[in-house]
Amino acid sequence: MAYDDTLFQLGMDLTRSSTAQKEDFGTAPGAHIDELVRGSHEDRKDFFIERDGIRYAGSHLIIDLFGAKRLDDLKHIERTLKRCVDVAGATLLHIHLHHFTPNGGVSGVAVLSESHISIHSWPEADYAALDVFMCGDAKPHLTIDVLKHAFEARDVVVKEHMRGEELAEMSWKAASDRQAPHRQEKVRRAA
Repeated sequence: MAYDDTLFQLGMDLTRSSTAQKEDFGTAPGAHIDELVRGSHEDRKDFFIERDGIRYAGSHLIIDLFGAKRLDDLKHIERTLKRCVDVAGATLLHIHLHHFTPNGGVSGVAVLSESHISIHSWPEADYAALDVFMCGDAKPHLTIDVLKHAFEARDVVVKEHMRGEELAEMSWKAASDRQAPHRQEKVRRAA
């Protein structure tokens, strides 16, 4: 039952209604991908980004905090995640945090219109691992200082991945693959 409740809270249990399912607006995953790639949804917050001539879905920051404090303080973590959302200019949909015993670590996620922020902490090692993935106009890099100061981290290591930057290349390949049987038929007819 706990598994089912977890799926429900994350909006993944299709047998029951959840807030995440209500926020879906009935759109099939990927239904707007061609329009997003072409940039025809300027009014949406989840449109693709273009920076330095590269078009991609969003910035995914992998953030490690070393020598960090208050990693077992559920209320502090929730306030910090909300502050990250505000500073980045993102839209919060839901926060779910789980406090582990006996070590007091916390795992959780802030689900955003622009994607998510997740955390997993090891207070016994003064370490936390965070993912900050945002698309559109959100500014995920602004969360780094918020996290560093909120958890008084001695060291912060950040790695960035531009999600979906290969999309245009993959779309060309998919279109080419769809046309391949048609072209082969024409070649056979001409021969």
